[in-house]
Amino acid sequence: MTTTLGLEVLLASQLRLVAGKRVGLVACPSSVDRHLRGSVELLHGHPDVNLVALFGPEHGIRGDAQAGAKVDSAIDPLTQLPVHSLYGKTQRPTAEMLRDLDAIIIDLQDGGVRFYTFVATALYVMAAARAAGISVIILDRPAPINGARVEGPILNPDYSSFVGPAPLPIRYGLTIGELARLLNERGKVHCDLTVIPLGNWSRAMWADDTGLPFVPSSPNLPTLDAMTLYPGACLIEGTNLSEGRGTTRPFEYIGAPWVKAEPLAAQLNALKLAGLRFRPVYFVPTFSKHQSQLCAGVHIYVSDREQFQPVAAMLRVLQTVKRSYPDRFGWRQAWQPGRQRPIDLLWGSDRLRRQIDADRPVDELAAQWQPGLQEFERLRRDYMLY
Repeated sequence: MTTTLGLEVLLASQLRLVAGKRVGLVACPSSVDRHLRGSVELLHGHPDVNLVALFGPEHGIRGDAQAGAKVDSAIDPLTQLPVHSLYGKTQRPTAEMLRDLDAIIIDLQDGGVRFYTFVATALYVMAAARAAGISVIILDRPAPINGARVEGPILNPDYSSFVGPAPLPIRYGLTIGELARLLNERGKVHCDLTVIPLGNWSRAMWADDTGLPFVPSSPNLPTLDAMTLYPGACLIEGTNLSEGRGTTRPFEYIGAPWVKAEPLAAQLNALKLAGLRFRPVYFVPTFSKHQSQLCAGVHIYVSDREQFQPVAAMLRVLQTVKRSYPDRFGWRQAWQPGRQRPIDLLWGSDRLRRQIDADRPVDELAAQWQPGLQEFERLRRDYMLY
């Protein structure tokens, strides 16, 4: 049975929530129904919805901007509505953007991980709506890598950023609606929040169990395999290794010009990481790190996604590369002077970097995060809708 989206529930039976209101919409390319009709077009064309403004997260409302590329506000050519960028001059809605609204709808497909920037965007919209005195309606969407598993350290608030806006584990096992409920209360946002829940969805379901089409919400996460790897593979962004951006397999390929593919694949396969296999690969990124250079490395295959632990597995991968290439492997410098390194922002503290640099067993990190993760497991139950 196909999962029913919050968007579909709104249109079928909950339009009273927007009746007589001037509404804004935060959306992205994956904001579609089961028939691949976009929420922008569906709400704009509905006679009972007064949609007056659009808001675009990272990559833009149509998904045409690459990761990290600033997006300008504009007029949407299809609807002629203003599109306010939340990934340009500001990452937070301004009072002027919200001035003519009575409610704002969030219809975003998040990635199920703390550093997916849609988490920060949703949180910032909720806080701005609270300040503006307008209501927030979240159209819930499935957790793509299931809502049962949690993994990784809880973010240290000293390392808060746009890729880590709240003290969450890397993989938090909640839908975006459930996460909003948690952040609204525990993050002391206290906006007027309504979550329109899913139908026919359970926590153990992956995206391909829902019967819904898979539409990438990020240009560099084009497949469910990439999203499955992402909770761990995103850590590669904090290093001088390529994470496969600029190839047909981002977050499935990792490598660098100085890596030797066959020995590295053999070393990683010898680790016998649960649910993973590696093969040697050669690639030339068309953009991002090592652009136009021949890179060697590994193609990561998920052979059993139920056994695979992406964060723990990637720690072993990083340590293996560091030990094999101690003079070549490195951590990326901070994006701005005086700021924390990217790896520390992604991890949520400097523990991972210091552990690997000291050549201490990375399994110790997993032991360290268990108490915080167990506490989060108890906490999240209060906000589950399914």
